Amino acid sequence: MSSRRAARALLVLLASAPALLPAQGASTTPRQLSLPQALELARKNSPSYRQSLNDSDPAAAAVRSANWALLPTVGAGTGVSYTGSGKSTFNGTVFSQASPTVSSNYRLSASWEVNARNFIGAAQSKAQLRATEENITGAGVTLTQSVTSQYLTVLRATATVGVARQQVLRNQDFLDLARARNQVGQATILDVRQAEVAKTRADVQLLRARQNETDAKIELFRLMGVTTGDGLDSLALVEAFPLVEAKFDIGQLRTLAKEHNPALRALDAQADAARLGVKSAKSEFLPSLSISTGLSGYTQQYTDANALLANRLSGSLGSAANCSFQNGILQRLTSTHPAPNGGVIADCNAYAGLDATGAALQPDIAQAIRSGNSVFPFSFTRQPVSVSASISLPLWDGFSRSARVSQARAAEDDARESLRAQALAVDGQLQSRLLAVRTSWEAARIQDLNRVAAREQLRLAQEKYRIGNGSGLEVSDAQNAVTQAEADYVTAVYDYHLAVVGLEAVVGRPLR
Repeated sequence: MSSRRAARALLVLLASAPALLPAQGASTTPRQLSLPQALELARKNSPSYRQSLNDSDPAAAAVRSANWALLPTVGAGTGVSYTGSGKSTFNGTVFSQASPTVSSNYRLSASWEVNARNFIGAAQSKAQLRATEENITGAGVTLTQSVTSQYLTVLRATATVGVARQQVLRNQDFLDLARARNQVGQATILDVRQAEVAKTRADVQLLRARQNETDAKIELFRLMGVTTGDGLDSLALVEAFPLVEAKFDIGQLRTLAKEHNPALRALDAQADAARLGVKSAKSEFLPSLSISTGLSGYTQQYTDANALLANRLSGSLGSAANCSFQNGILQRLTSTHPAPNGGVIADCNAYAGLDATGAALQPDIAQAIRSGNSVFPFSFTRQPVSVSASISLPLWDGFSRSARVSQARAAEDDARESLRAQALAVDGQLQSRLLAVRTSWEAARIQDLNRVAAREQLRLAQEKYRIGNGSGLEVSDAQNAVTQAEADYVTAVYDYHLAVVGLEAVVGRPLR
């Protein structure tokens, strides 16, 4: 399709966009439908084509995942816990906890693994993405071929209806003429009955032709992925397909198919992915570097601060008693202790953190204990940062890596042979369909000459019958011959266009 024709088709599509909305809503059918409109509707609504589009996102996500695998992975976590009061045993040691505790923690970690497999995997996923994109393109080419072929089938059915309608008109004229001649005694009642039978047969053929046309339109809408709605009989296909000989060169077609055939391009991408798969399997013999680091913190808070105060008070009382005991010893020494004040502590209560009464903690110490206990859940105690690095080199795994390399090589060979098989198939299809294009063109040209001859035969038979030198049977036979010749011509014309569409599908791009 030329760029000028494509531009005109796009303008027609944009201008008729509002008319297409009812078709998608399945309430009414557009009165006119061009081929670009039909293809646009099919790309938007065809279930099979939309299913192929769904493969794009997973393939793109695989590429993103493979690319991000080259970067460090980062993780974070947090948690809370509760531990009741009581006794617990660990390794034979009994621990006692006077008050329940609540705890919280956080952790941040990062790790980075460097190996050849990750780098190769990124390239392999890109090759798989390219194969997926080519498969989607191939689905689009198949959709275009199916819709265009069915569009041509509808046009052929419509043309066949026109041929049948012309036959009805000719048979009606023949019946009117036979009746008129019978009334004036120039024809027998046999001629009238023969004309009536021919007219009835033509009516039945017209009904069947209309049925075939409706069925073809229904199938076209199914391929487009939309329901027919109302007004299907009034739908007109407006795309013109002039009968112009298209001359193709097999060498040029082979070059175009190699560049544009989606199946070939997809298999080529799969062969690249398989080749990279072999490299990935071989990379398992190489060393890998792993680096990790982490940061963490925790909190622990007693739900009853009085337990902490009681523990501290018990310790302070013990310290004060010990202070008094040591003071007594120092005071009874015969020689003074060299420490200041002879080593005697003037106020053992203050020294131990007790108030003047010696029975309670000093207020500021008690408050400090309470404040130090109020850490849950975000006053974390940070742990030291840790960093580790390691290099691993696989030495022996029971030939598992060798098996994977062998499997990857077999997959590469399979992919390469599949590509070669497809290339051979495409080349054969090009030759076959090019021959079909040339054959159908010659058939259309011959059928056109046959149609002209049949029309001339009918004209002569009608003239002879009108002047009384011919029979009604000759006219009926000539009419049937014209109908058959015109039907054969219609078939030949659309066979030619369908052959070109088939050739375009093999090439993978429009040729006209």
